[in-house]
Amino acid sequence: MYAIEWKRKALKQLKRIEYEHQKQIVLAVRNLQQWPDCKDVKPLVNRSGYRLRVGRYRILFEVETQLQIIAIEEVKKRDDRTY
Repeated sequence: MYAIEWKRKALKQLKRIEYEHQKQIVLAVRNLQQWPDCKDVKPLVNRSGYRLRVGRYRILFEVETQLQIIAIEEVKKRDDRTY
């Protein structure tokens, strides 16, 4: 079982997200304690770390002696106006 450490940047990003989505993200991050038996996790390409998919958000993290949450990014979905 891994201890989870939130980076300062990730906590600031989490605070700017709507409350309902915050709850989903925090629950998904808690499930990362069972690393490596986690769903929706993929390794990042061309850099170290992993990505966890939670709705329209992506949680970027690294695993060393503990699991570090580095950033939370919102994914803009494509619509009719994008090519």
